[in-house]
Amino acid sequence: MMTLYYSDILSAHRACAAVRYLNAPVKYEYLDLLKGDQRKPGYLVINPNGKVPTLVKGERITWESDAVICQLSEDMGADLWPHDERQIEITRWFSWNAQHFTRAGGALYFENIVKRRFSLGAPDPTVVDWELGQFRCFAAVLNDHLAGRKWVVGDGLTVADLSVAMTLPYAEEAKLPLNEFANVRRWHDRLNEIEGWREPFPAR
Repeated sequence: MMTLYYSDILSAHRACAAVRYLNAPVKYEYLDLLKGDQRKPGYLVINPNGKVPTLVKGERITWESDAVICQLSEDMGADLWPHDERQIEITRWFSWNAQHFTRAGGALYFENIVKRRFSLGAPDPTVVDWELGQFRCFAAVLNDHLAGRKWVVGDGLTVADLSVAMTLPYAEEAKLPLNEFANVRRWHDRLNEIEGWREPFPAR
């Protein structure tokens, strides 16, 4: 049995989606970020960053959501994190996503969703304008890549899809211009056919 520490926020979406997709034997531990559960000493021993998600199995601790979804694939003997030449391509998309696509989408998620949820003030229009430009720039790269493709890497679903799509379930609320990019839209519609992606978080 594994334990997944999570909250209903952006970074945990892909980890919880992977658990549901893989039907992994996981005990969920919800952290209430408003109450500061992520900063409590007991949790900081597990994850010194004070972030979610974190996956624990015995003495093994895995944090950072890309690593968590790869570890879940390993534990379940699945092919989401394949052991062939696709690993280099997936790693490339992990890096690109963290530095560019989800960095921009995550900034818009913060301005338009997190600030309201945690009473942090109104969105900063200067930041929003800049990050919209960044999002459009890198969404165009992804859109071109997905032309004629069903998935980001190879012929089937991999952790690259779960990683790169992380902000897209929140596109409307975060005001991401997703509909400007037809291939990205179609790809995310395909992901939404997976129940665990549509509804990743467990009932509490």
